[in-house]
Order: sequence, then structure tokens, then C-alpha cells
Amino acid sequence: MNSLKGVVFDLDGVITDTAKFHFEAWSQLAKEKFDLTLPAEFESKLKGISRIESLERILEFGNLSDKYTSDQVAEMANEKNTYYVAAIDSQLTENDILPGVKRLLDELKENGMKLAIASASKNAPHILEKLGIIDEFDAIADPAKVAKGKPAPDIFIAGAEAINLDPKDCVGVEDAVAGVAAIKSAGMVAVAVGDKDELSQADEVVPSTQDFSYELFNQVWNKVNK
Repeated sequence: MNSLKGVVFDLDGVITDTAKFHFEAWSQLAKEKFDLTLPAEFESKLKGISRIESLERILEFGNLSDKYTSDQVAEMANEKNTYYVAAIDSQLTENDILPGVKRLLDELKENGMKLAIASASKNAPHILEKLGIIDEFDAIADPAKVAKGKPAPDIFIAGAEAINLDPKDCVGVEDAVAGVAAIKSAGMVAVAVGDKDELSQADEVVPSTQDFSYELFNQVWNKVNK
């Protein structure tokens, strides 16, 4: 009989929230390199995409798109990552795990679920270590090894493969529109946290990570697969 066998999680906005650290690092880079001040609302435009794409959006914002070679862009993106990792190292602790997530991971393990991370962040292992929960996950998909980032399904397919499961036997968990699109394209059931209207492509949307539970994931999976 078919049943839910695994859960593949995005990291940022689902397990923890390091968006503020990302934005601080991008703001620092934009100020130092281009004398640009990024408005607060720009933070949401950098959510769930790769660092190169993020930098391209910043350059576009500053009308600087044609000013730099791809090598220069890659170098600046790496520099931003250095700022970000420094912030994570000095500030991130297990208190930054989002509400209800630790309980959820315990529940999922108790029910025999395989767990994977499918994040665009190359820093995912480091972040999970800082949060003290890296051992809760059976696998972390490597974003450097997938051809296309979200909304393409590649990273979620890689997440399911890493725990030896068919994507259709998994629930994918996200907080961003591009991520939900990736889950659905991968052939998974999508549970999202955030705004119902914005994330309407998901099979279920809850307002807070506290609303996540094994029971909810199982219910949604069964409803979609009945």
C-alpha cells in the first residue's frame, strides 16, 4: 500500500530564518561596492534564489547590470557569502530554530519518516550544525550538483533521491512561491508556511511552523493521493 514515506524540507523560513543575515550581508556588499542602499522591501525579492541571481537583481536595481563580467559577479557573490557566514557564526544558535520544528522532527522520526533538506543554500550543512540538528536529517541535497535552481524541481528530486524515495512518496515543505512550484514540478505533495493567497499552488498552507505536524503532513498526502 502506498503511504507517506519521507519529508523534504527547504531550510530558510521553514527550519530557521536566516533571511535577515542574508539581507544584512547583501546590504553591506551593495553599500561597499556600489554605494547603493537597499530598501527593506527588497529583502523579499532575494528570497529562495541563488546568490548569483540575488546579485543580478541588486545590479539591476542599481542600473549596473552591464558593468561587471560574470567572473566579477561570482567573486562579489563569494564576498557576500563571507559576510553572511561570519554573521551566522557569531549570531546563530539553536534558539533560531523556528517554533514547533524540533517537536515536528521528533514526531516524523517516531513515525519512521526519512528526512532530507532541499535548500538553494550551499551553507545548509553549516547552518544545521550551528542549530544543533544536523543529525536529525538523513540527507542534505547538494545545490551545487543540480542543473537548475527553484522553481525548477531539481533540488527536491535530488532530496528525494538522497533518501532513496520516489518524490511521489514525499511531502515537500516550503515558504516561498518558487519553492512550492519546485515541489509540485517534482511530483510531490506541497505543504507551505506563510500567506495562503501567495502560496495558493501548495496543497496546504499553514500560518506558522507551529502548525506543522506528522498528522497534518500525512492527512494532506492521503487527500492528494486518494
